[in-house]
Amino acid sequence: MSERRRTPRSTRRYPWLRPGGAKRADAAPRPAPAPPGPPRDEQRTAADGTPREPDERSVVDAAVYRDGRRVGTPGTLAATYRRLREETGAMAWIGLYRPSEAELLSLAEEFDLHKLAIEDALEAHQRPKLERYGETLFVVLRAARYLDAPEEVDFGELHVFVGPDFVITVRHGAAPDLSAVRGRMESTPELLALGPEAVLYAILDAAVDGYAPVVAGVQNDIDEIETEVFRGDPEVSRRIYELSREMVEFQRATRPLVGMLHGLMAGFDKYGTDEELQRYLRDVADHVTHTSERVDGFRSALTDILAVNATLVTQQQNAEMRALAEAGFEQNEEVKKISAWAAILFAPTLVGTIYGMNFTHMPELDWVWGYPFAIVLMAVVCVSLYVIFKRRGWL
Repeated sequence: MSERRRTPRSTRRYPWLRPGGAKRADAAPRPAPAPPGPPRDEQRTAADGTPREPDERSVVDAAVYRDGRRVGTPGTLAATYRRLREETGAMAWIGLYRPSEAELLSLAEEFDLHKLAIEDALEAHQRPKLERYGETLFVVLRAARYLDAPEEVDFGELHVFVGPDFVITVRHGAAPDLSAVRGRMESTPELLALGPEAVLYAILDAAVDGYAPVVAGVQNDIDEIETEVFRGDPEVSRRIYELSREMVEFQRATRPLVGMLHGLMAGFDKYGTDEELQRYLRDVADHVTHTSERVDGFRSALTDILAVNATLVTQQQNAEMRALAEAGFEQNEEVKKISAWAAILFAPTLVGTIYGMNFTHMPELDWVWGYPFAIVLMAVVCVSLYVIFKRRGWL
């Protein structure tokens, strides 16, 4: 059993964990000493007698494996540490879901995890990356799943610490389903016996396989959007924009994986990776490259669809403006005709109104040619106005 297990070295990186050491300004306050009594991990036990700490609710599953088979299922982190120390040549696989700072600091103290990796695991919202801190690999993955009901992509974040004899997974989302990964590995003990690198491969493979339903769902959405665009659906622009934003996130999740896996493959010879694992990781790299290319194609397609939609909307607006202009022109023509006939009819009305007045002393009332003159005057005025309007195109 290694000396590192008996005397953790992380206190030199985390001075606030050392008795009497300097405390970091943003570190959690140290709890008050508990009264004398039984050890904390013995205060509560599970049904099978395994000690369980009441506040470690983020531990989804913690197991110790030897030769590819589970030899222990401790209920707490402390019990996992003890069991790993007791088992020669064993490996611990600890799964956490949104752990507290105290739990991550406990893991850092036990497994000598780097301070920067712990800070990233606490903050989340990290880009996919692969960092090597001595003998420990720190991997950040962005998993994705397609939600059928709202027709959108949900992204989760997964942090993986891989050491010589341990794997620690920290999930910050619903995806991926690591219980299925654990079940798959436990059903193939010969693969699990290859150690922590095999677990890392299985996690990478699960995350990449999880992209396939997302790709299929997005492809279906794009097909529907194309139909809506040419059908003239007014809500399609919003849907294109939202899907484009999801593709940006998807691109950020998949593109860095290509470089990460090529970095892992570059270290095959240096770190003596098993040949079978090398083949598996190359297969995962091929799938990631294919997925990344599909996502790039989706983003380009959405950009083209958005441009086509903008063109169609512009054409539709131009057609509407043309129709409004034609309607206005026709309305103006009708107004001209009505105005012209109103003016023509106004002239005889004016003459008849004047000579229809019943005043006693009024010129031309006793004139013999008064009536014929009034009729001729009305006709001349009406014909003149008709000719004028006709020449101007109002009639």
